[in-house]
Amino acid sequence: MKKTVSLPFMLLAILFCVCLITSNLLSTKLIQVAGFFTITGGLFVFPLLFIINDCIAEVWGYKKTRLVIWMGFAGNFFVLAFAQLAVLSPSPEFWDGEAGFNFVFRLAPRITIASFTAFLAGSFLNAYVMSRMKIASNGRHFSIRAMVSTLAGQTLDSFIFFPIAFFGLIHARDLFVMILVQICIKSLYEFFVLPVTIRVVKYLKKFEDSDIIDKDISYNVFKISDF
Repeated sequence: MKKTVSLPFMLLAILFCVCLITSNLLSTKLIQVAGFFTITGGLFVFPLLFIINDCIAEVWGYKKTRLVIWMGFAGNFFVLAFAQLAVLSPSPEFWDGEAGFNFVFRLAPRITIASFTAFLAGSFLNAYVMSRMKIASNGRHFSIRAMVSTLAGQTLDSFIFFPIAFFGLIHARDLFVMILVQICIKSLYEFFVLPVTIRVVKYLKKFEDSDIIDKDISYNVFKISDF
């Protein structure tokens, strides 16, 4: 039997990949908030990844969510790999944008490893919690499931990324505060856009005639072909 995907699923998958790549690029910008703490520009976009993750997991199930997460990982790796090739390539003497280009695209290996690891762990935990809670509630209470799964995913993502990326460079207490701030802001982001998320999910369920409850499936994150 030939496996196919629908147009709405394809568009959400593309948006997921674009948001991930955009978030990583914007993360080179630091923003001071009210003079109290610092965030990265990627924080504007990154929470959307978990919202899209929730939508796909709710409508199409864990299997297709797993596929999209690996698509995002592959797309991000593709961009970063070719960015490093461009950074290492010689530039003409008359071009004065070398320093700015390198600042944006020359990511330290430590930051890259932290980003990839945190993204995969947080995204898969978000999808897993969403799936298991949907089974337990028999498809009810989407709002609660969306918030809990996002909180779980965002928390794991932050507790992996920041220690790997900044341990030894930032005082442990400041690092812990930064982690908590990121978790709170991302979770509040999810809370405030939840009414929109609910309407999008309802529309997709009706349009696709799909409301999958994952049963008797494998949660092995590497079974990409099973979608």
